[in-house]
Amino acid sequence: MPSETLIRDWLTQRVAEYLERPPADIDPSAMLAEYGMDSVYAISLCGDIEAEYDLDVEPTLAWTHPTIDAIAAHLGERVGDRPAPDAVLPDQPTPTDLRVLPDQPTPTDLPA
Repeated sequence: MPSETLIRDWLTQRVAEYLERPPADIDPSAMLAEYGMDSVYAISLCGDIEAEYDLDVEPTLAWTHPTIDAIAAHLGERVGDRPAPDAVLPDQPTPTDLRVLPDQPTPTDLPA
């Protein structure tokens, strides 16, 4: 699961590509509107975020979170709320938790 720092770096790279500037010229604390980020770029950025992080985001994301720092913090919280892809949730039994009761067929006892 990516950290907020990795998300910020990825967002900075994406915004720099849209604006055709070097990433070093992008201040993550600056308002995206100050860089001339328009609604077309903002919607495109939302699509990139959805594809990269497998999240549904509102098309107004760049207006409700108007800086890269704000978007990264928001996404960091959302990504952090999801379990890791291979994680077993606490209320799900693992194979070692399953017990065979006496007089119950086991998988090897069942007909094929």
